[in-house]
Amino acid sequence: METIKIVYDFAFPDGDAKSYTVDLDRGSLTLLPPADRVRPPAWTRLENHQCGHCPLKPAEHPYCPVATNLAALVESFKDKASVAEATVTVTTDERIYVKKLPLQRGIFGVFGLVMATSACPYMDFLKPMARFHLPFSTAEETIVRSVSMYLLHQYFVAKRGDSPDLGLELLETHYENIQKVNDGILERIKGVVQNDADLNALIILQGFADLLTMAISKDLSKIEPLFFRKA
Repeated sequence: METIKIVYDFAFPDGDAKSYTVDLDRGSLTLLPPADRVRPPAWTRLENHQCGHCPLKPAEHPYCPVATNLAALVESFKDKASVAEATVTVTTDERIYVKKLPLQRGIFGVFGLVMATSACPYMDFLKPMARFHLPFSTAEETIVRSVSMYLLHQYFVAKRGDSPDLGLELLETHYENIQKVNDGILERIKGVVQNDADLNALIILQGFADLLTMAISKDLSKIEPLFFRKA
């Protein structure tokens, strides 16, 4: 198969249901736009709350790639409350995940997946994690997965004869850049949403980025005991 398909299905107690499919190109791990995508809304234009560190130019990229790919999701949930109960089913090629939880927790997973696989230069390093997407992940799981995947990358860097970043200095920089991207997207959608599910999903993502930056700055001391257990 040339594509990787991940489907998020949301079922609500009142009978309402929503579904969103993420198709990734297997070679590049880049999100493939749906065949029926319409013209992106005005709030996705690159110059609208463009991130201060964004290297893209409006003349070449009139629309923010992250905002463009999030537009359909934002529109779908713009009137939903973050605490609304939902049963979320995530279907991948390998397995199915099901969990009943507040909507914001269900949305944040698909938001993160879409953002990681959009053509944003600051999100590109997250694509290997997106390939092995873990729905409903906790903060601790995200820290372990992110750092493990980054160190695996550094193994291949060393194998190619370059200098690996075993001190995680660049990883901390990566997450500082992600925090800025999250801030920019939050500013974009504030004027679009009518309720807080979308906003709080992004705030959860921002919180995870904050926790990762803090964990790295403290030498991952909270997860060190996993490897040096008492007898």
